[in-house]
Amino acid sequence: MLIASSHVFSQSRTYTYDYHHYQKINSSLYSLDTNLHTSIRPIFPNDSLQYRLLDSLSSLHNDTSEQRSWIYRKIFTDHLIQVERPDYNVYIDFLPDFQIGRDSERKRATWLNTRGFQVQGNIGKKFRFYSSAYENQGKLPVYLNNFVNSNGVIPGQVNAKFLSNGDKDWAYASALINYTPNKYFSFVLGQDKNFIGDGYRSMILSDVASNYPFFKIETTLGNVRYMNLWAQFQDLKAPVLSHDNGFRKKYGVFHYLDWNINKRLSLGVFESIIWQDADSSGKRGFDLGYLNPIIFLRAIEGYHGSPDNALLGFTGKYKLAKNLTGYGQFILDEFTAKEFFGGSGYWANKFGVQLGIKGFDAFKIRNLNFLTEFNTARPYTYSQRSSLLNYGHYNQALAHPFGANFKEYLAIVDYSYRRFQFFLQGNIAEYGLDPADANFGKDIFKPYTTRNTAKGNYGNQTGQGVKTDFVYFDGRTSFLLNPKTNLRIELGAVFRNEKNSLSYDKTTWLTFGLRSSFRNLYQDF
Repeated sequence: MLIASSHVFSQSRTYTYDYHHYQKINSSLYSLDTNLHTSIRPIFPNDSLQYRLLDSLSSLHNDTSEQRSWIYRKIFTDHLIQVERPDYNVYIDFLPDFQIGRDSERKRATWLNTRGFQVQGNIGKKFRFYSSAYENQGKLPVYLNNFVNSNGVIPGQVNAKFLSNGDKDWAYASALINYTPNKYFSFVLGQDKNFIGDGYRSMILSDVASNYPFFKIETTLGNVRYMNLWAQFQDLKAPVLSHDNGFRKKYGVFHYLDWNINKRLSLGVFESIIWQDADSSGKRGFDLGYLNPIIFLRAIEGYHGSPDNALLGFTGKYKLAKNLTGYGQFILDEFTAKEFFGGSGYWANKFGVQLGIKGFDAFKIRNLNFLTEFNTARPYTYSQRSSLLNYGHYNQALAHPFGANFKEYLAIVDYSYRRFQFFLQGNIAEYGLDPADANFGKDIFKPYTTRNTAKGNYGNQTGQGVKTDFVYFDGRTSFLLNPKTNLRIELGAVFRNEKNSLSYDKTTWLTFGLRSSFRNLYQDF
């Protein structure tokens, strides 16, 4: 077993974060016998046990017999091209995502034609690389099509080329370089996404928005893991300074400390600063003061007397039983102690909360995972004086896809049996939309200076504005063809209902397709 594990680890593939894929190793991640840092995603090889667990999934159900034909092995067991040598490995794959479907409420045929590829590998034992790119065309269901038309971006990906017949055309790419000199340090330079948390959503930092360039350092000392992350984001809403500069830029720096107090209890502290790249005069740019790798960014921001956007957060995880874990997050955007505890609905009491329970091997059925979660954020949370300072990137939130001013309950059940995979998700939410002439706090890209002041600065409650009820169900059944690329045949169904006093939007969407790759693309909003 040790020899096999060593061989698997030496292959050094890269596993970008995919919630559904990572759930398959829950029985080891959240076991009472392990003491792992589970809230920083994706996983890199410095976390050797978690990495080996993920890597072992790529060999499940594989028939490696040499009697099999070359075509059989390339479809069902191998990478398309794989070069394995003692001092380097290279893997190249074709990643299709072909779907057909129907939005039955609107009598609209949908389809997706994605041709992707990925190249990954390692040079020696410490240096790894990964790159992927996707060329896409498609016709989306009406609710997603409306989102793209309103926001100018394909959810979680990039801006779309708008064709006259309503079809969409877009390209999407990721790239990562990882250097892991030892078990203590991991350095990552990339154009991709990051996620902090143990739940399905994250109120602190999620992978909802498009890829962005970043540099990350993870330091592990015993039961403590510390993350430094510097990133550059883009704001599509702010007027461009010039044609040569393109979209307006803003920077973010993030610190997160995760402490495994024992095998049951983990606590974390998070902080971030968002600041704009340049003002109308073209000044400022990257602030060298934020290169400080030590936590307490808020103190540095105050020392500079800066107008930047600071957030604080706290995370927790407790293993309630051998197959049951509770977790939570608290994010604080602005805080005035007197108003916070006064209960008067002060507008600047901006915070978000997450509470959840997740489990594995439910009812003693192996590979039956479940999760139930509550998320909420008060009005105007994550927003700022301008979109160049808010907690967003590429017209989407850096935390929850609903933005702010919402309450959400969700549950997920997934089960794997041999090559068959089953997934069921349900979301129920309540939020307050903004009428055309007011800002009640849901859209984080609206300046909080435009907030509704009919009641003054007080009396703001979660769900204010146009009260809207949201229901979402997603069910999928798939048959895994090749675990190396997650190539599968998938049948899916989505039911979505958004209702308020002004409109009623109902979607029933059926899909069937040949899908692959490991990535989160959210459509439950």
